[in-house]
Amino acid sequence: MMRSRNARDEFDHISKDLSIGLMRSVCFLIVFVIGILIGLLSSSHIDTYYSPNQPSTNPNSACTSTSSCVKKDCMSIESFRFPTNVSHGMSDDELLWRASLVPENVHYPFHRMPKIAFLFLTRGPLPFLPLWERFFDAQDVIKYSIYIHTNPASNLRVEKSSVFYNRQIPSQAAEWGTLSLVDAERRLLGNALLDFSNERFVLLSESCIPIYNFPTIYDYLVKSKYSFLDSYEDPSRYGQGRYNRHMKPYIRPRDWRKGSQWFEMKRALAIKVVADTKYYNLFKRYCTHDCYPDEHYMPTFVHMFHEQLNDDRTVTYVDWSVGGPHPVSFGAKDITESHIKSLRNNGTSCSYNKRPSRICYLFARKFEASALKPLLELASKVLEY
Repeated sequence: MMRSRNARDEFDHISKDLSIGLMRSVCFLIVFVIGILIGLLSSSHIDTYYSPNQPSTNPNSACTSTSSCVKKDCMSIESFRFPTNVSHGMSDDELLWRASLVPENVHYPFHRMPKIAFLFLTRGPLPFLPLWERFFDAQDVIKYSIYIHTNPASNLRVEKSSVFYNRQIPSQAAEWGTLSLVDAERRLLGNALLDFSNERFVLLSESCIPIYNFPTIYDYLVKSKYSFLDSYEDPSRYGQGRYNRHMKPYIRPRDWRKGSQWFEMKRALAIKVVADTKYYNLFKRYCTHDCYPDEHYMPTFVHMFHEQLNDDRTVTYVDWSVGGPHPVSFGAKDITESHIKSLRNNGTSCSYNKRPSRICYLFARKFEASALKPLLELASKVLEY
C-alpha cells in the first residue's frame, strides 16, 4: 500500500509539473502572437506616413494621392524667403512683428529679383479681373506678387488658372472712414513683407486699373529712389480741422498731414510703417468720428520721420474736381482713347528722382463695372497690354 501511495504521489507531481509547463508555453505563445500583431499594426501605421505610394498627413511633407511624398524642409532658405501660401494663423500683432524683421547682413544669400507687390484692398469681387489678367499675362512671375484683402465672407470667384487664385490673405472687415482701413493696409503690407523679394508695394482698390503696361510700371517703380505717398498740408476743416489737440506733444498741429490712401512705397518705408506702434495707437485713440485716419495716419507718420524716403505724391490718379467725400466715377461713356491718355499726367507736372517727368500716374480710379468692356477693347491699342 505504501509503494502504491508513493507511486501515485509521484505521478501527481509529474502531472502538475507538466500542467504548469504547458500553461507557461501557452502563455508564451499568446504573448508572442500579440507581439506579432502589434508589430504588424505599427508597420501599417508607419506606412501611412512614410510609404512612397501613400499620401502623407505630415505637415512637413508635400504629398498628393497621385504623386510620391516629398519631404519639405520648413527651415530651408527657400521656404523662409518665398512663402508660397498666403494663408496662416498669425494674429495682426504676430504678423506685423514678423514682417518688421530686418536682416543685419545686407548681402542676400540668393539671387534676388526685386518684385512689385500688388496689394488689393477690396470690398468684394474684382470687377476688372479680366483686365488685370491681361496686364499680367506673359509677364515674368518672379517680378510680381499679388495679395488680396477683402470681406472674409466674400466669394472672389477666381478660376484656378488665374494669377489671382489663392491670393486672399487672412482678412477682417474694413469700414470706410475708420481705423479698420489702416489695419487692412498694414495687414496687406505685413503679408507682402514676408516675401523677401518684394521691394515695392502698391495699394489698389477693386475700382483701380493700370494705365500703362507692366514693363513700364515695373521699370518706373523699381528704378525710383523714393516712395510715392501723398502727403500735404490742408488748412481747411477737412485737413487741419481734423487734428485732435490731445495728440500733443507727440504730434503737433504743424506735423499734421493729409493725403490719398492709395500709396506706393519702397520696402524700407513699408517696414517702418508696420513696425510703428506708438503713433498708430495715438491715432487709434484720438483720430475717431470724422477724422478719417486712412487719410492722415501714414501721411503724418511718414512726414514726421521718413520724409527723405518719400516723393510726397501718389501714382494713382483720382478726380476730386466735383468736391464731396467721394471722387468722380468713370463709366462706359467715359472710356475713350483721349480720356485714358489724359489720366497719365492730367496736365500736371511732377518729378521723378528729382527730375521733371512726363509720367505722373501709373494707375487710375474710380472706374465703374460698366467700363470693363470698352477698356478691354482699348487695352491693346492704348494701354499696350
